Amino acid sequence: MAIEEGKSAPAFTLKDASGKIVALRDLRGKNVVVYFYPRDDTPGCTKEACGFRDLWKKIQKHDTVVLGVSPDGEESHSKFAAKYRLPFVLLSDPDKKVMQRYGAYGEKMMYGKKTEGVIRSTVWIDPKGKVKKHWKRVAKAADHPAKVLEALQQGV
Repeated sequence: MAIEEGKSAPAFTLKDASGKIVALRDLRGKNVVVYFYPRDDTPGCTKEACGFRDLWKKIQKHDTVVLGVSPDGEESHSKFAAKYRLPFVLLSDPDKKVMQRYGAYGEKMMYGKKTEGVIRSTVWIDPKGKVKKHWKRVAKAADHPAKVLEALQQGV
């Protein structure tokens, strides 16, 4: 299933760092920013997570929930969130099924070689559960949270 702006976002249910179940359907009525990243506590992923952290108060003004999704497990997410004081939820997708549905797992280029893995991407889901914006391949992890905030502020 391809992610298309204006279409319903694929449903998902994943566990957070404490083992609590988080379902997209339970977040209806809010903007939801789901960002997919390869691995906890790696340079690019840390810059991106800290960017969302640093813009957290501004993002919240737009009635927005931020969810970070990676294949890492609960323990890894707990350590990562605690180390960098991340105020948002990190979800585990160890079998990468949600990532595949969202186009966030597949073939990509890494250091000039084709490889298969997590594709750094983000989906903004509106309060009605529709995809408002899809950043298919995020090139600069450190700059990306500011672009997401700008889109939220402009409503596009």
